[in-house]
Amino acid sequence: MRTIAIMNRVLKELIRDKRTLALMFVAPILIMLLMSVIFNTNSTTDVNVGTVAVTQKLNQEMGDIKHVAVKTYDTKAAAKRALQDEKIDAIIKKTGNTYDLTYANTDSSKTTAVKMAFKNAVTATSVDQLKSALKKSTTGMAKLQAQLMVMQKQQAASTPAATGNAAAAKQAAAAKAKSTTTATKSTSQQAPKITNHYVYGDKNTGYFAKMLPILMGFFVFFFVFLISGMALLKERTTGTLDRLLATPVKRSSIVFGYMLSYGILAVIQTVLIVLITVWLLGMEVVGNMASVVVINLILALVALAFGILLSTFANSEFQMMQFIPLVVIPQIFFSGIIPLDSMADWVKDISYIIPLKYSGDAVSDVIMRGTSIFDEGGNILVLLVFLVVLTFLNIIGLKRYRKV
Repeated sequence: MRTIAIMNRVLKELIRDKRTLALMFVAPILIMLLMSVIFNTNSTTDVNVGTVAVTQKLNQEMGDIKHVAVKTYDTKAAAKRALQDEKIDAIIKKTGNTYDLTYANTDSSKTTAVKMAFKNAVTATSVDQLKSALKKSTTGMAKLQAQLMVMQKQQAASTPAATGNAAAAKQAAAAKAKSTTTATKSTSQQAPKITNHYVYGDKNTGYFAKMLPILMGFFVFFFVFLISGMALLKERTTGTLDRLLATPVKRSSIVFGYMLSYGILAVIQTVLIVLITVWLLGMEVVGNMASVVVINLILALVALAFGILLSTFANSEFQMMQFIPLVVIPQIFFSGIIPLDSMADWVKDISYIIPLKYSGDAVSDVIMRGTSIFDEGGNILVLLVFLVVLTFLNIIGLKRYRKV
């Protein structure tokens, strides 16, 4: 009976806690639906290929392949600018019988797709060339056979003439064999030479290289968010924050004080995560390492302000943990770890309210393309807007706890 009594008490407490019920029953359904939308709409990889001095036949063969778009350029310099601006994923340049392929390689799945499309297009083109050569050879042999038959019909003449016809027939047969050999040799000599070049990494660079810059930001965001939220919650539950709010200190001073104190720890943590990720995992950084640190520091401050804001809505550490599935998990889905290119427009629109998307785009550009931090002003500006808005909401949020 005591066990039943304890069970009834716990159940009543749980039923009163609407947030816990929502976490147990609503959050899993929302996350599963979100995963379904993302993974079902992202089943293909679209690639754009730039070609220079490539035959129209090869361009047509590649263009006919699904999810492959071909753009022609007059010079390789123009194609390189398009590759740098992310308008294309690879460049194919033909010089004589040699094809030079240059891959951005920031996404190994796109690199693989380009290689497969080019291989299939070259195979199809070679088959067409072989058919054309064989057709010409067959036509030539048919003419020689017709001439041979005419000569054989004239063998009713004198024996010397017949001997001459036999010699002519032998000559025709030799010409036929030579024609076949020449057609086969010309076809075999047309096998192209292919050389591969990679702007980022090499042929062994996998998809994890694309994920790593975003994962770096995610861990910065997650741990700063969690620690700052928990710390301020402890300040509130122990009464420290109430005593501080009872003083004439301005709410803005309190918020800035907390952000500066936890911000110092966030700086150390961010630098540590970035350095360990780059050196321990051997990640190649094309751009400036300091730019990577600065962008992640701004993200850490955003996470700090976000954690402080959400901690005002929680009454315990358990309730603070309940925000993780609803706040942190969507950061993963819409940060760029899962490509958004082929998703529906309304799914892409959700990513624009995710701070991790902007830091992920900026860090990926610096690491993989060597972009300057000044060229990432748009992404950094959005992160600063997030920081200002969240800080302002924190100042307003403290008003509910001020007793005077």
